[in-house]
Amino acid sequence: MTQIDIATPTKPASPFTWGTGRRKTAVARVRIRPGEGKFLINDRALEEYFPREGDRLAINATLAVGNATGKWDIFINVHGGGLTGQTGAVVLGVARALVKADPASEAALRDQGLLTRDARKVERKKYGRSGARRSFQFSKR
Repeated sequence: MTQIDIATPTKPASPFTWGTGRRKTAVARVRIRPGEGKFLINDRALEEYFPREGDRLAINATLAVGNATGKWDIFINVHGGGLTGQTGAVVLGVARALVKADPASEAALRDQGLLTRDARKVERKKYGRSGARRSFQFSKR
């Protein structure tokens, strides 16, 4: 009995580097590739998707710390949560993708705390209370 070698099909190498970011209930899937600095979030421009200046500054600061401004085309799909959670998810996703693409930038990103997942979430409401910890008003008399 002869043994037959069957070649396993290989997936073609993707030009993209992936990074996933999460914050509260928001999830951002980030793809980067070498380019001229195109930035799309859910097929919209950065300024159009995040109208607040602080959100855009946080995202651009990640690129500045990683020394990647204008060097990468960045495509992001983000869903869930609100704008603040989505901003945090995008920042973490971009930082993780930059580290995969350029490991030399990891030290600078880690020093700024951009590679740390913020695990805080909204605490659930408990029964017998009006919120997670807030009780109903108590009347002694």
